[in-house]
Amino acid sequence: MSEDKNLGNSELNAADELTNAPQEQQPVEYTDDNIRHLSDMEHVRTRPGMYIGKLGDGSHPEDGIYVLLKEVIDNSIDEFKMQSGKKIEIRVEENLRVSVRDYGRGIPQGKLIEAVSVLNTGGKYDSKAFKKSVGLNGVGVKAVNALSSNFEVRSYRDGKVRCATFTKGELVTDHTEDTEEENGTYIFFEPDETLFLNYSFRPEFIETMLRNYTYLNTGLAIIYNGQRILSRNGLVDLLNDNMTATGLYPIVHLKGEDIEIAFTHTGQYGEEYYSFVNGQHTTQGGTHQSAFKEHIARTIKEFYNKNQDYTDIRNGLVAAIAVNVEEPMFESQTKIKLGSTNMSPGGTTVNKFVGDFIKQEVDNFLHKHADVAEIMLQKIQDSEKERKAIAGVTKLARERAKKANLHNRKLRDCRVHLNDVKGKGLEEESCIFITEGDSASGSITKSRDVNTQAVFSLRGKPLNSFGLTKKVVYENEEFNLLQAALNIEDGIEGLRYNKVIVATDADVDGMHIRLLLITFFLQFFPDLIKKGHVYILQTPLFRVRNKKKTLYCYTEEERVNAIKELSPNPEITRFKGLGEISPDEFRHFIGKDMRLEQVSLRKTDTVKELLEFYMGKNTMERQNFIIDNLVIEEDIA
Repeated sequence: MSEDKNLGNSELNAADELTNAPQEQQPVEYTDDNIRHLSDMEHVRTRPGMYIGKLGDGSHPEDGIYVLLKEVIDNSIDEFKMQSGKKIEIRVEENLRVSVRDYGRGIPQGKLIEAVSVLNTGGKYDSKAFKKSVGLNGVGVKAVNALSSNFEVRSYRDGKVRCATFTKGELVTDHTEDTEEENGTYIFFEPDETLFLNYSFRPEFIETMLRNYTYLNTGLAIIYNGQRILSRNGLVDLLNDNMTATGLYPIVHLKGEDIEIAFTHTGQYGEEYYSFVNGQHTTQGGTHQSAFKEHIARTIKEFYNKNQDYTDIRNGLVAAIAVNVEEPMFESQTKIKLGSTNMSPGGTTVNKFVGDFIKQEVDNFLHKHADVAEIMLQKIQDSEKERKAIAGVTKLARERAKKANLHNRKLRDCRVHLNDVKGKGLEEESCIFITEGDSASGSITKSRDVNTQAVFSLRGKPLNSFGLTKKVVYENEEFNLLQAALNIEDGIEGLRYNKVIVATDADVDGMHIRLLLITFFLQFFPDLIKKGHVYILQTPLFRVRNKKKTLYCYTEEERVNAIKELSPNPEITRFKGLGEISPDEFRHFIGKDMRLEQVSLRKTDTVKELLEFYMGKNTMERQNFIIDNLVIEEDIA
């Protein structure tokens, strides 16, 4: 054996580096040729994240294609707010192409081309014309144009229509002709599939977005693919359509100039908020939501004049707040969190404005409605009673979790978190895999991205928490450590991971663990599911390969097709558990293209009944159901 062969890997690598390293680093040329000026449209296409956040494929409600749609609709909403046009027609063809027609004033035709293709051109710099506008000043529709393979705009004004078409932001045609159509604007766009890879609009996300528009603009009719969406009661309709638990008293609905609130208490744990600024759904809250939380608790406490804890007052609270702010400042381009401290430049603070309104209106309401005040007091007292009953357990559990945070055996953490101030734009990518057993967590841990992917390992099957009180969260070490890892004890505002992914085997035991975890979240942290943070990881059931190619199959149908493709005699492997998949293979299943199924919770879901049936006492009804639906599966080698 030669001397070289006895070298260790590190020595070999070092030797290679010395051999391959240039003797002297040559400085990179930096000349006039390196300085580039991008046109407006080129700039948007080169740096789309600056304008629409992330690109995505439409599988998440905050993906770029929905931002494009929103920017177009925002302009039509602004027309409605200016008392011009009470109807907006929206068509989505094959979940790929969108057209929006409003009946407002129409974009001034002389500036039509500039309005849709030149940045920093728009009618919203004049705060008098659009005092509390939704749309991005001078950016919105231009970004849509630049990021679309096909874009068409028509402005109907006073018997004339000017029509222009673009490809990737470049003007193709422009003409004006007579028309008999009503005034307004028509915009058609098809997102560029070279940027939005394999994209598809999800009807459920669009419908939610459109409903939010109608809640905030009572009287506005949106016709979506022929379906009429309308709200007459504003935020009351929003809460009624979204609440999955029954309100303990009728929804309190209070309106003032530039502010509207609605709230009730339910029997569920936690708090649930829907907040809006100038019609924009601020999914991550902001200064207005923080002010609401602070002042609603303070006002209720002062009304009863009792030594109540704010957490008891807000437990079970479901609320919505909408404010109109002049020249709002958001913490990101996609406007999902309000950063403004003032209602207008140099005006009253958001905190004081919201606080003054709540102090007066909620206090007045409670004085006038003794029946509501009585129910509310009972709910607060019940919450207080439960909190005090578990105070000792809670203290011990927190201490345990604190120690665990220093060294949590169950948690393999990542570097970037959702609540990081300096997340370098990766906060949305942060996720945690909840796995079953050491072998599965070992495979994921070895193949994960350490920057954005954390792993939490379960010992086995977690406790069935159905029908139990919150005491169980603190008494059960596993649940307590999971709560601490997610940082959700005081609400989901502090959530450390954008995606909470349940990664279990695709067998009966794995399904059972999924159910137990979802039951836990539904019982104690329903908002985690409602806000779309909980997912199920889909992993392949089979591997089919020959000497040239390997295919991973997630369904029986995919297996049959793979066998046909790789015939005559491919090797077929069935994965019975995640631990059987090697880390090198697992890397493919948890990368950018990983298959995730979002756990959703809607008004129509009969949660209580479903949980009772599947997770409640072992009733004869369930036994009979199992017997009637029993299927014996043949093992496929």
